[in-house]
Order: sequence, then C-alpha cells, then structure tokens
Amino acid sequence: MRRSIDDDQIPVPPVDPEDAAEMLPLNWAVSVCDDYLDATPRIQLTTEEFGAPATGLVAHLDASQARRLRLALRSALREIGEETGQ
Repeated sequence: MRRSIDDDQIPVPPVDPEDAAEMLPLNWAVSVCDDYLDATPRIQLTTEEFGAPATGLVAHLDASQARRLRLALRSALREIGEETGQ
C-alpha cells in the first residue's frame, strides 16, 4: 500500500546573492507505505530539488520517528513566534 498525503514546493527565500548558490528550491512530499519485509506502515518524507524528479532523498520514518519530527517542527515554530497548530 502506498498513499500520497501531501506535497508542496519551497521557494528560495530572499538571501544575499553570495548565499543564493547554496540554496535550492525544493519539493517535499509525505506519503504512507507498507511495502517493507515486516509490513509495518511507515511515513515516507521525500525531498528533492525542484525540477529534478526521482533524484531526492527518502526518509522512511516509523511512528516514533514521525512524532519526533513533528515535535521538532512544533518547537521550531514556537521558537520563531508562530502558532504551532494542534
């Protein structure tokens, strides 16, 4: 089973021209998959350079790792003074 959950593009934020070469626009995608030997469902987080399909990195997160990533994102949002949602 594979199911796409969400995806988006992240443009390069405004930066000094000398820093621009180090920053690339990215695509990210989140999906659910259970195509593993143990048949345990995992969350797949894919990131790849915009315009370069099938060249990205895929993290295969179990539930504990996905929750840890969620907590890290909430903490980072709080750190910059943004609402963390539910």
